[in-house]
Amino acid sequence: MEEVFNQIANFGFPIVLSIYLLVRLENKLEKLSESINELSKNISNIRMWSNIKDV
Repeated sequence: MEEVFNQIANFGFPIVLSIYLLVRLENKLEKLSESINELSKNISNIRMWSNIKDV
């Protein structure tokens, strides 16, 4: 905790807060990207199966 206060004193609150938020958002964006890719694959599979059933 003391290290956090030292960082705030050295770099200023806005810089420390920005870095903290960027680190947290990076993980969430990565998970969101993986979910979007998986959803895209599932939609492709559904379209493929629906085309096969129509034939």
